[in-house]
Amino acid sequence: MRLEFIGAAHTVTGSCYLLQTENKNFLIDCGMFQGARRTRDLNHEEFPFRPSEIDGVLLTHAHVDHCGLIPKLVREGYQGPVYATSATCDLVSIMLPDSAHIQAADTEMLNRKGRRSGEAPVEALYSLEDAAQAIKQCQPVPYGKELQLTDNIRAVFRDAGHILGSAIIELWVTEQGKTTKLVFSGDLGQCNQPIIKDPTYIDGADFVLVESTYGNRLHQVYDKETALSEIINDTMDRGGNLVIPAFAVGRTQTLLYYLYRLWKEGRIDEDVPIILDSPLAINATRIFMNHVRDFDDEAIKLFEQSGHVPNFPQVRICRTAAESRALNSEQGSAIIISASGMADAGRILHHLKHNLWRSDSTVIFVGYQVPGTLGFNLLNGAQEVRLFGETVKVACR
Repeated sequence: MRLEFIGAAHTVTGSCYLLQTENKNFLIDCGMFQGARRTRDLNHEEFPFRPSEIDGVLLTHAHVDHCGLIPKLVREGYQGPVYATSATCDLVSIMLPDSAHIQAADTEMLNRKGRRSGEAPVEALYSLEDAAQAIKQCQPVPYGKELQLTDNIRAVFRDAGHILGSAIIELWVTEQGKTTKLVFSGDLGQCNQPIIKDPTYIDGADFVLVESTYGNRLHQVYDKETALSEIINDTMDRGGNLVIPAFAVGRTQTLLYYLYRLWKEGRIDEDVPIILDSPLAINATRIFMNHVRDFDDEAIKLFEQSGHVPNFPQVRICRTAAESRALNSEQGSAIIISASGMADAGRILHHLKHNLWRSDSTVIFVGYQVPGTLGFNLLNGAQEVRLFGETVKVACR
């Protein structure tokens, strides 16, 4: 048996392991590199294996840094199954087409600039057709049910508590009469987080491959709802907007959960508009509501009592780009949740352009920021940034 680290080594993103046995090859995740240009360029390098020789892909969850290169894998000859939980399969069905759209838009912009400077055109990483084919190859696997991959390899998916459908993968490989157990953590959630069940405790392993995104720090223990309510009320009192770059899957739904509780308990102004401005997040939230059985008991109870979590009455949904742009000409304060979570693409960029320079507005980040992204630069004290070809002063809180 041989295990090779293809991605997420020396970087947080691009998760991918290659597990080779005597006659089989499996990938655990096949994620996209995100962050600085030099890191993103890794997405265009050739795979260090032949995609056509891979026998199966086991996917821990639907975030793009874990699944985003599966369409490229398919484009280059992979025809086998992509094993994932049912919720992950559903989320992948919106994440991969969205990623393909971004690839197409980025490539068009590069080629437009390249034509002016006489450079040869570049090709997108993959197309919508590649993403659609990858989705067809997804095979749902229930939590806790043993999956017999080959005569000598079996797997079980356990709840990782990270996002809806996320999994820790237990893998047993038997060679020459000896069984070795490997555990791939994927991304792990914290205990006692909203909506999602706590991570499963795993009983023993020979090798544990564990994520370490926050491995060099201790998480602060504080009342997140109280902190959020104080930020909201302070910003509204100053007449500004609260702008929240949030990952479409996971963080957005957690935010809506917190906001619903604050609204229900009267801890924020009941008339404050809450704007959800991300088509991907809107679709992801719909998928969340189709998998209520995967929620923790508290979330299930809250959903059953209210009937409209997380799309409670104060939430306004922006489906079109025109609706999104119109927000910036509206009077009054609002809470604006938009993607991307690292502020490196998407509608969040024009909300930042219209609010970073305002001393009465506030921007809060609710997820990890990869070095090289706009979110990382803002968190690390950037005094000004470039947005849409303009220099924007950072004066907000």
